[in-house]
Amino acid sequence: MAIPCPSIFGSEMLPIESGAMSPPPSPLILTQDELKKIAAYKAVEFVQSGMVLGLGTGSTAKHAVDRIADLLHQGKLNNIIGIPTSKKTHQQAVSLGIPLSDLDSHPIVDLAIDGADEVDSNLNLVKGRGGSLLREKMIESACKKFIVIVDESKLVPHVGASGAMPVEVVPFCWKFTQDRLQSLFAYAGCVAKLRSNNGGEDGEIFVTDNGNYIVDLFFKKDVGDLKIASDAILSLAGVVEHGMFLDMATTVIVAGELGITIKHK
Repeated sequence: MAIPCPSIFGSEMLPIESGAMSPPPSPLILTQDELKKIAAYKAVEFVQSGMVLGLGTGSTAKHAVDRIADLLHQGKLNNIIGIPTSKKTHQQAVSLGIPLSDLDSHPIVDLAIDGADEVDSNLNLVKGRGGSLLREKMIESACKKFIVIVDESKLVPHVGASGAMPVEVVPFCWKFTQDRLQSLFAYAGCVAKLRSNNGGEDGEIFVTDNGNYIVDLFFKKDVGDLKIASDAILSLAGVVEHGMFLDMATTVIVAGELGITIKHK
């Protein structure tokens, strides 16, 4: 039995197929991780042999990397080259036997699959709450196609609505940069906080794969024009990159309890 899913973006709707994940007659409550796996497996259906793939980072992208490795080992995919977006994904891919390379050797990426922390109605994203935003943006901006996989909890009315918008900064005078970032968005009630490993103010500072720090911006209001906000952040000396991924996603796959919704740019 298949139950049609509601339209999340008013776009293509697909049911969850009958079988292991098929809802029984009574309502089936899927865990968030199960929803992530559904979205990830659907995204991997877009992968073809011979592709150079951007391998995302995070709990949702991990399922996609696992699935790609399974298909390689089954012989259903071949001649795949992966470009990992973090050291963690690099380690995962190596352990699974996925051939890897980098942007220096493969500057054009056929397809990237990654998760997101937020997705708005225009497919703008917030990424980087896991700390890998710089490498993710470098690789995913080099892609012909970028598929984002999320569960429905990631859908937001506007960027920054559900939590932190990360900004990667150089360690030198990080507090000066943090204060400037907070002042930049004072109109939106911004509070800027340096990220620590345990989430506390007295914890060890979180360090990215690139040796930088992350300042998380928390907004009480919508920041408005995202392109203007992006340019303003990047204009500050000391800022490396921010976690707004604007006009980058070509497809978003959203898994909900009743099925999946696919939105194409």
